[in-house]
Amino acid sequence: MATALFSVFDKTGLIPLAQGLQALGWDFLATGGTLKAMREAGLAVQEVADYTGAPECFGGRVKTLHPRIHGGLLFRREEEAHVQDAQRLDILPIDLVVVNLYPFEATIAKAGVTFEDCIEQIDIGGPSMLRSAAKNHASVTVLTDPAQYEPFLAQVQAGTWGETDRRACALKVFQTTAAYDASIATWLARQTAPQVETALPERLAVGLSQKQSLRYGENPHQGAGFYVQPGAAAEGLAACQQLQGKELSFNNLLDADATARLAWVFAEPSCVIVKHNNPCGAACADTPLEAFQKALASDPVSAFGGIVAFNRPVDEATAQALAPTFWEVILAPQFSEGALSILSTKKALRLMQTPGTWPCGASGLDVRAIGGGYLIQRPDTAFAPFEQWEVKVEGRGPRPSTRDLLLAQQVAKVVKSNSIVLVKDGGTVGVGAGQMSRVDSVEIACRKAGEKTHGAVLGSDAFFPFADGLELAAAAGVAAIVEPGGSVRDDEVIEAAKRLGVWLYFTGMRHFRH
Repeated sequence: MATALFSVFDKTGLIPLAQGLQALGWDFLATGGTLKAMREAGLAVQEVADYTGAPECFGGRVKTLHPRIHGGLLFRREEEAHVQDAQRLDILPIDLVVVNLYPFEATIAKAGVTFEDCIEQIDIGGPSMLRSAAKNHASVTVLTDPAQYEPFLAQVQAGTWGETDRRACALKVFQTTAAYDASIATWLARQTAPQVETALPERLAVGLSQKQSLRYGENPHQGAGFYVQPGAAAEGLAACQQLQGKELSFNNLLDADATARLAWVFAEPSCVIVKHNNPCGAACADTPLEAFQKALASDPVSAFGGIVAFNRPVDEATAQALAPTFWEVILAPQFSEGALSILSTKKALRLMQTPGTWPCGASGLDVRAIGGGYLIQRPDTAFAPFEQWEVKVEGRGPRPSTRDLLLAQQVAKVVKSNSIVLVKDGGTVGVGAGQMSRVDSVEIACRKAGEKTHGAVLGSDAFFPFADGLELAAAAGVAAIVEPGGSVRDDEVIEAAKRLGVWLYFTGMRHFRH
C-alpha cells in the first residue's frame, strides 16, 4: 500500500489529487490545516503527530522533524541494511510528498511587515521534507507545485509514472529551495548589513523566478526570459503597466530600462530617446512637449524606431507630436485620456505606465556574465555636485549654462564609452558613443550636431588622454568642455583650452560604461 504525506500552505488542487489517489488505495499522512481540509472533504487521513508519537510543539514550529518521517523518505528500498533498520525502528516507507512552502517571499513584499513576522514565515520542516524526498527520488516522488498534480495523477492512474518523472520533480525541488533560501539570505542581508557604496558580500545568492517568457533574445536564435527576485518590491520594468501594444521583446526591455533610467535622473520635466541602448536625444525643459521636441531634434534620423521615456505625464499635445514618428515603446508615469486616444491608433505601439521612480539596478547590483563567472558591482549612482567641479580654464565667451553643463555630463554618464555628448539650450545636439578612440567620438558628436556645435557644451565620461580631442571640438565651435580630469597630460589639455579660449571644467569623477 503506497503512502503519501501532505503538508501544503497553498491548498489549490489538494482535494482532487487526494481523492484520485484514495481511489487507487493510497494511505495518507497530513499536518495542521492540510489535515483539517482533507478530513472536511471526507478523506481518511492520519495526523503526522499520531504516526510519529510526537505531538506538534513550540507553536507548530516542530511537526515533521522526526525519524519516522525523514527515515520513511530517505531509506533506500534496495539496500537490505536500510530495510532492516526501517523494520527495526518501525519506519514505514513514504512514497509521495506533497509540500509547498510558507509564503516568505509574499510576506516580505507586504508594506509595513515586521521583522518578526518575516522570520516566522521561514519554513523549516517543508524544505527539510522536500530535500529528503528529492535526495531519494529513486523511490520517492515529491510535488511542490499544484500544476504538477494533474499530470502526476494521470500518469499514476495509467501506470506510466517512473524514475525519469521523479528525477524531474527532484530537480524542481532543488530549484525551489535554492530560490527560497536565496530570498531569505538576500532579505536578511538587507536587514543586518545595509548596503554601502562599494561593499559586496563574500557569497551572493540570487534566486530568480521568470516573470515573462520572451519570444527570443537579442537575436531570433537566442532563448530569453525576464526574471525578477521573488518577494522584492516590484520596481522598474517589473512595476510598469502595459497599456497597449505588442508584447515587449528582449531588446525592448533592455532599451526601455536605459531610457527610463536616464529620464528619471532629472528633477525638471525631461524626455529621453534611446536607440540600441544609447541615448540619441535627451532634453530638459519646462514641459514634456518642449523636452520631446528638443530631444527629437538632437538626431531625428537615429530616433526613428527608438524608445521614448518621460518623467512627467504625457498630455494630448505631446501625444500629437509623438504620433507622426514610429516608436517601439513610450514610457511615462501617466497618459491623459486624450493622449491615449491619439496613440491608440498605433496598435503595435507599446505604452508603458511607469512607477514614480526608477532603480539603477536590480537589488542594488550591476551583474554581468563573462566566460567562467560573473562580474558584479554597485551601479554607478554617484555624480559629483556642480559646486565641487573645478574651473580649470575660463573661456573667452560667456559662462556656459549650468543646466547645459549638468545635462551634458549626466547623459555622457550613461552613453557607452568612449562617450562624448554635446548639449545646447537644454537638449543634446550630438552624441558620440562606443568608439575605441575618444577623438573619434568627438568627431562623430560634432558631425551629428553640425552647425549646432557652435556654442555647445561638451560632456566626456573620462579624461582626454591628449589635447587632440579638445582641439577638434574647439575647432568645430564647442564653447565649454566638462571632463573628470586625472590624465598624466592634463596640463597639455589645460594649455590647449587656454590657447583656444574654451571653458574647461574638471569634475573629479569618471563614468566609464562598457
